[in-house]
Amino acid sequence: MGIKITKTIIEGVYIIEPDYYCDNRGYYAEVFSERTLRSENIILKHFVQDSHSYNKQKGTIRGIHFQNKPHNQTKIVRCIRGSMLDCAVDLRKNSPTYLKSVVVELSETNHKQLLIPNYCGHGYVTLEDDVEMMYKLDDFWHPECEGSVNLFDKDIDINWPIPTDKLIYNEKDKKAPLVKDANIDLE
Repeated sequence: MGIKITKTIIEGVYIIEPDYYCDNRGYYAEVFSERTLRSENIILKHFVQDSHSYNKQKGTIRGIHFQNKPHNQTKIVRCIRGSMLDCAVDLRKNSPTYLKSVVVELSETNHKQLLIPNYCGHGYVTLEDDVEMMYKLDDFWHPECEGSVNLFDKDIDINWPIPTDKLIYNEKDKKAPLVKDANIDLE
């Protein structure tokens, strides 16, 4: 049993792939191990909250969300039902990967997870109906620190796989500012 950790183009963003033990009863996996992450020199704060999200329809899109200092959040995200395309966007102005994104399909069958550090925005789109996901967070939600950037900002240039007219999102995400106009204080 183990957990495979893969670096991505953005420093601090990792793809986590637990090893699943399967037999005639089903499967078992260690899906989070602080010891394994620390052995890969991944620095984590203490996780304080697990959150669960349900998305009823294919094409549900959320993001790109973050929390500003002093309550910015590191997240580990995994899909436990269905499939989704998950995205981390580097929002550090002094970073060589500023506004670059890492996009990974997370599903109940591939068991991949995405570790998103506290200086990245996060968004996703569901690829089928009835998608559930779990978040592990290292800080609580603080509405006064909440921030977002527009899902379709050309400076980020994420190629969402579902046509815009088929996407389902709320007014808050629809009206999110472009990066150049957003209040981003993560560093």
